[in-house]
Amino acid sequence: MTMKLGRRAFVGAAAIGMLVGIAGPALAQDKIVLRMSTPASETDFRSQGLATTFADAVSEFAEYQPHYNDSLFKQGTELVAIARGNLEMSLTSAQELAKLIPEWSIFTAGYLMRDAEHQRKVFEGDIGKEMYQLAEDKLGVKLLSVMYFGTRQLNLRGDKRINTPADMEGIKLRMPGTDAWQFLGRALGANPTPMAFTEVYTGLQTGTIDGQDNPLPTDKDRKFYEVTDQIILTSHLVDMNFLAFSKEVWDGLTPDQQQTVQDAANTASREITEKILANEAELVDFFREQGLEVYTPDVDAFRERAQKMYLESDFSKDWPEGLLERINAVQ
Repeated sequence: MTMKLGRRAFVGAAAIGMLVGIAGPALAQDKIVLRMSTPASETDFRSQGLATTFADAVSEFAEYQPHYNDSLFKQGTELVAIARGNLEMSLTSAQELAKLIPEWSIFTAGYLMRDAEHQRKVFEGDIGKEMYQLAEDKLGVKLLSVMYFGTRQLNLRGDKRINTPADMEGIKLRMPGTDAWQFLGRALGANPTPMAFTEVYTGLQTGTIDGQDNPLPTDKDRKFYEVTDQIILTSHLVDMNFLAFSKEVWDGLTPDQQQTVQDAANTASREITEKILANEAELVDFFREQGLEVYTPDVDAFRERAQKMYLESDFSKDWPEGLLERINAVQ
């Protein structure tokens, strides 16, 4: 059936249409905009998890706007931007937090976390609550959740079997040039050698260095397996990221919205952790297929030496009393 509109009806319909058109953007603007600043690429596991799981969960009242590859704020400046009210969200690290809150430096030490599960339990328990509160009180930044970001392993030339730190004596191990990284190299029992990351492949190829340390995905991406013979699963640094959120924005949410944001952060972080762990497990098989020997040494011996050295160094002077023992006791 064909309907004909009179002039008055047509004008009325047009007016309604204009109102709808105006209301649409207005309603959209009522949503909270959550800008995420991250140095990661769009294809990174972390980026993908947040852009789907987290964004979908909060979509009823918030619009998640990710900005990748340092395109909004440079890495290392995001926490200050959040504290100043210039940013809503970021991914941050223990290293970045430690620059602003000295007590957080304990989480930059080698052999603190045993694995991803230990990491999760520490930060989802009383220790995490206390350290998160510290960030909230001192920075005005709410840390919502922790996510696993890979474990650094040793990658060496030659067939010398490494079981304890004593076996690392004399090994020229490339480590980043800062004091903290060089200290970690010594804690592993090696002779730490500073070298630019871009020179590592050639350094291994020519024998200028005997080995390097990185998470397994980096070993594959940079093809270090082509110029080395073994990977020792020392797990000396279990790396982590935290989902940082503006306390000012958080305080403006309703209790239900806050719970939704918290649940979304927890779920996304766990999914990201699982994907990274699965990827690392697959890479162990990949390296063995490439002819490398992959094995686990006496990790307890490495941990005992490293923790003793850290406690006797200036690095531990800002650590909260008894916190190391509490972290070690988490099962």
